[in-house]
Amino acid sequence: MPLLLLIRHGENDYLKNHKAAGRLPGIHLNERGRQQAEALAQALASVPLAAIYSSPLERAIETAEPIARLHRLEVQIEAGLIESDVGAWQGRSWKALSRLKAWNLVQQAPSRFRFPGGESFIEMQVRVVTALEQIVGRHKAKDVVACVFHADPIKLAVAHYLGLPLDHFQRLGCDPGSATVIDVGSPRCALVKLNLLPPFELRMAD
Repeated sequence: MPLLLLIRHGENDYLKNHKAAGRLPGIHLNERGRQQAEALAQALASVPLAAIYSSPLERAIETAEPIARLHRLEVQIEAGLIESDVGAWQGRSWKALSRLKAWNLVQQAPSRFRFPGGESFIEMQVRVVTALEQIVGRHKAKDVVACVFHADPIKLAVAHYLGLPLDHFQRLGCDPGSATVIDVGSPRCALVKLNLLPPFELRMAD
């Protein structure tokens, strides 16, 4: 089974201003986000990537492009890696959302929460893991595959592969422009690196 690099997109103005971007179209990397994308590309320059996949949202694609360009790969869009469907919370500030009664449920027992008009964390985890397993199925055992997407989906995927309860996924870190490495080799999975920020060096096993 391949080695998965789970990469969070770089900074954008919604993230900078602490707003829930959700699936809003037209949200691009800002200057810092573009720098983070280039730094990721340089950090991964010596890693023999077999493929790079991305969420369909612009901020993820723009993070994937410098990596793909350096490796002479095409960015492949994977719909299942899209950001959380936060429904009515889309576009609102996290400060305002944190005052809602539902906020404690999101932080303490997310398995019991559904975004109003959106998806539940359980549905999100199933969607993302299904997409990653389909990606894994396309590749050889020693392939290294990069997937560029979003914080909560990445953390939910890590929780799944490590066998953590969904309600503990908020304890994981996933900064903008970071890389998390999961060895999905059968019969067990292993967390190789969590929340790496450039500059870093990944050494591939022989």
